[in-house]
Amino acid sequence: MARYVRWTGLTAAAVLMAGCSGGSPADGPADGKRDTSLSATSPTNSASELPASLTSQKPAWGQCKATSDGPPPGDAWQCATIKAPLDWSKPDGQTIDLALIRSEASGSERVGSLLFNFGGPGGSGVSMMPAYASLAEELHERYDLVSWDPRGVAASEGVRCRSDQAMQAAESVDATPDDTAEETAYFKDAADFGAGCEKAAGKLMGHVSTTDSARDMDLMRQVLGDEKMHYFGISYGTELGGVYAHLFPGNVGRLVLDAVVDPSADTVGHAKNQARGFQRALDNYLKSTGQDPAQGTQKIVDLLDRIDAEPMPASSNRELTQTLALTGIVLPLYSEQSWPTLTSALEAAEKGDGSGLLALADAYNERDASGRYGTQTHSQRVISCLDDRQRPTQEETKKLLPEFRKISPVFGEFLGWDTAGWCHDWPVPGQFDTPEVSAPGAEPVLVVGNTGDPATPYEGAQKMADELGEDVGVMLTWKGEGHGAYGSGSDCVDSTINAYLLNGKVPQDGKVCS
Repeated sequence: MARYVRWTGLTAAAVLMAGCSGGSPADGPADGKRDTSLSATSPTNSASELPASLTSQKPAWGQCKATSDGPPPGDAWQCATIKAPLDWSKPDGQTIDLALIRSEASGSERVGSLLFNFGGPGGSGVSMMPAYASLAEELHERYDLVSWDPRGVAASEGVRCRSDQAMQAAESVDATPDDTAEETAYFKDAADFGAGCEKAAGKLMGHVSTTDSARDMDLMRQVLGDEKMHYFGISYGTELGGVYAHLFPGNVGRLVLDAVVDPSADTVGHAKNQARGFQRALDNYLKSTGQDPAQGTQKIVDLLDRIDAEPMPASSNRELTQTLALTGIVLPLYSEQSWPTLTSALEAAEKGDGSGLLALADAYNERDASGRYGTQTHSQRVISCLDDRQRPTQEETKKLLPEFRKISPVFGEFLGWDTAGWCHDWPVPGQFDTPEVSAPGAEPVLVVGNTGDPATPYEGAQKMADELGEDVGVMLTWKGEGHGAYGSGSDCVDSTINAYLLNGKVPQDGKVCS
């Protein structure tokens, strides 16, 4: 995880497998919601109004190539590329490539395609889909499992904003600055990152929003030959799914939103939500080890303070900084199964060895043993800074820090500073304060909340269900731990979601799995 990657992240399974021009007007809509109206300058619900060169595409499915994440996924998987407009307000104009992957339904009673987005934003669905498929074997019997690299991600015109060497050098920048010099370095690095993104992305910089990707999804639906959109969105993928439902309510089929991003939260609200969520998960972890949460939290704060004053020696002649240590603590909180790994890493750090926490941080940052970094950091920032209109200033953020520290003594300060640093001096304006997800008239959408989710706290799921609208958002609660509910060990959750996706059986709103 590079310094500024917000901890929305990917589905827990995916995370742990890691072990300019064209922007919208700066002032945006008056109510702060994304402008997704289907006006004369916007695409419409009607496929007939898109050029046939787009809607009549026939993907040339063929053998998948090896990626930077590993070898080809095997004969069961096919890959293809389709064209989408660079600018959706000009569907007859310049196009970009979108990379897709699929595995056809294994049984005879096929429902259609089931499109997956694993979160981020910036996660590569082409890389993650084959690894995730083992959790979706029952769904695979009746669905073609399909995913894609959203625009600006990996094989779909992916953006790389700085070199691996610059990524590693930036790890020495303190993400919780303590003095004027550290603040200056922090914001300079943020501005440099944005400038690198603008240079790398070019015209794409203003056309990678969540709204753009939602429109890409409906094009994929048409190209794949599906009358309705069947979709499984996880983490950020829930926001994308909600925006899709708002734009195309009549095309909604069976949508599952798991590990739900709060659609009512702006930049600062989202950071506060995450501070609460990760502190809650840390408290639950500490309780599981027999520690008092307050005392255990203070012990970790003291450790981080010592590392801040003097980075800790780690493996491969590297040092563990405070920011890397914090990242290393975050990763295993995504899954209860990884809590023992966190215990081992913290015990080693207390003895002066930062290798365990550094290895966890490297896994989150997509850094391999040779020093190469993945590009999710870059794509995530380009997408979210085009989405998010709110730009807290340095002084505004400093006033918020006491509240953030109160919410979470461990994570609050990092997330507080992040509200100002993430999109500091960004080259294009953001589009909205909060996304519009209301979907009147859509078929029921299954919204799944996990009470122990650290990255997308449970409260956001109910807000998503409410904002989707009456008779649309259907709430399913799991009293569990970790980021995401499906495939995390609850037969109740898995059977409920499978019954909905496979047979269209909508559960009672408010159902609870314990």
